[in-house]
Amino acid sequence: MNSAPDSFSDNDTVRALQWRDNCLSVLDQRKLPGAIEYETCDSAEAVAAAITSMRVRGAPAIGIAAAYGVVLAASQRYRENPEHWKEAIEVDLARLAQARPTAVNLFWALERMRGEIEKAEGDPSVALLEAALAIHAQDVAANRRMGELGADLLEGAAGVLTHCNTGSLATGGYGTALGVIRSAYRRGIERIFVTETRPWLQGARLTVWELDQDGVPATLVADSAAAYLMKSGKVQWVLVGADRIAANGDTANKIGTYALAVAARHHGVKFMVVAPTSTIDWPAESGDEIEIEERDRRELLNEHFTREGCVITAWNPVFDVTPASLIDVIVTEKGVVRSPSRESMRALLT
Repeated sequence: MNSAPDSFSDNDTVRALQWRDNCLSVLDQRKLPGAIEYETCDSAEAVAAAITSMRVRGAPAIGIAAAYGVVLAASQRYRENPEHWKEAIEVDLARLAQARPTAVNLFWALERMRGEIEKAEGDPSVALLEAALAIHAQDVAANRRMGELGADLLEGAAGVLTHCNTGSLATGGYGTALGVIRSAYRRGIERIFVTETRPWLQGARLTVWELDQDGVPATLVADSAAAYLMKSGKVQWVLVGADRIAANGDTANKIGTYALAVAARHHGVKFMVVAPTSTIDWPAESGDEIEIEERDRRELLNEHFTREGCVITAWNPVFDVTPASLIDVIVTEKGVVRSPSRESMRALLT
């Protein structure tokens, strides 16, 4: 087996990660929608760089990419030293783990691959590739399952709003929150709204591009227009993904998610988080324990304000934490958690 799973269906044609010719092919999402360019990653270092630079983004996609990064590392380390490759690969695992600290799927995937490393005897390439391909395929299957479960909850809703990009670009395929929207669109949902999602504009650059590729009509709105949109009555649900979910249901997601949840509660709009169970950080008791990544101030500031001696700076958190009390439902591949709490979340472990 030498290719990543495709498993395309209606309204689902985009793939950000593809295993080709013993390398990982990565769609450079920084260049969308202006250019569709794939970059070949032939080492764990290259995969880690792709994650850090946000050529790869989205918690599930980061985990999948990391799994393929382990395959590349193991192949290289085994060629260099067949007797001691397991010790040598620790450097690569550490480099991949440091690529993005908030996305728990990254650590989940690395631990799963570590289990395969410990079992490996002789050349590990085939077994580890099979494990990475399985992680990829299982993500797509989980997304399709979540899509149907989430769409069931949207029965009777005329409009939905989504934040950031949670589609095939952010996952192995189909998407989490955007997967629910895909399933709901096939059932006849009338209005789909997408926030710009500053400062990286994942909604304006990626989500609307992805929906356009798949022929799904949508309306783009400025982040600052979201509350007014809710007041208008045009949306009944806000749908988001997650980069990490604590054991009590507190959810870390793209910056701006918390503000949407507050506005949704005020306007009587339901709030749905859609994420695979690999996103749940069970040791984290609450969102207070989730590390929030901050990126370079230059992503926010005009060049004029980055000159030497300038007294202006910027605060650039990439994520925020939405408390479980503002979330109506969390949809996972193992089922739906209504009014998430420490007790209700535990049902996913059975």
